[in-house]
Amino acid sequence: MFVDSHAHLEGKQYDADREQVIARAREAGVRTILAIGNGETPAELGCAVRLSEQYDFICATTGIHPHEAEKATDAMFDEMQRLAKNKKIIAWGEIGLDYFYDHSPREVQQKVFLKQMDMAKAAKLPIIIHCRPSQESENAWDDCLNLIEQNWASSGMGGVLHCFTGNWPHAKRALDMGFMISFAGNVTFPKAQPIRDAAKEVPLDRMFIETDSPFLAPVPHRGKRNEPAFVKETARQIGDLRAISAEEVGLQTTANFDRFFSLHEKPDSI
Repeated sequence: MFVDSHAHLEGKQYDADREQVIARAREAGVRTILAIGNGETPAELGCAVRLSEQYDFICATTGIHPHEAEKATDAMFDEMQRLAKNKKIIAWGEIGLDYFYDHSPREVQQKVFLKQMDMAKAAKLPIIIHCRPSQESENAWDDCLNLIEQNWASSGMGGVLHCFTGNWPHAKRALDMGFMISFAGNVTFPKAQPIRDAAKEVPLDRMFIETDSPFLAPVPHRGKRNEPAFVKETARQIGDLRAISAEEVGLQTTANFDRFFSLHEKPDSI
């Protein structure tokens, strides 16, 4: 039993075989997929909801990625406010800061991040965080965690640090604010020792696993298109680090997912 807590399944990479990709995930033991609903236009912000309505085991989010922050419009904010009422949406995101690519100016990223935290608070939805620092410094982590501490932590709703790439002190700050830490396929990469070091420190009951499909395919699939079935490889790596089986990691992270999103209280959501 596994949960892929973060997958982008709406993209053109899956247009030729999306049904088969989802079927392979089920065959691999993936019980639930959280489809991430980022978009560059109002019409695209509902992409994950539309997919989730076709499959009862797929949940959804909506949000403006920091890459697209500069493209945010009032129409997009209005559309997200409308979508947030859909019962299949269980979180707001992914949102945050990306100082690695800087596709949008950093001050605009911060402004849109703050706006979405306010909207998520009003919608009573936890947030899913994207944080990627520049190669020169860790300033994105400082800015991101500071903004969360100042503008979100008091809500008590917590969130998820998706595809965690920071170090243990970053994870610890987020854990102290009620966040879950989600590990993706890059935890299997040879040069990812700092991520593996953090994965050994994060309590097992505060952890998710994900694919971030179609990106970051884990070893032994590295270089290929990622897909939810490969979440087992992330579980296997976490298990190796903690001297437990991939199946135990799957069961625990599935229980974590259900508990954090209160899915046992929402029988119509899955």
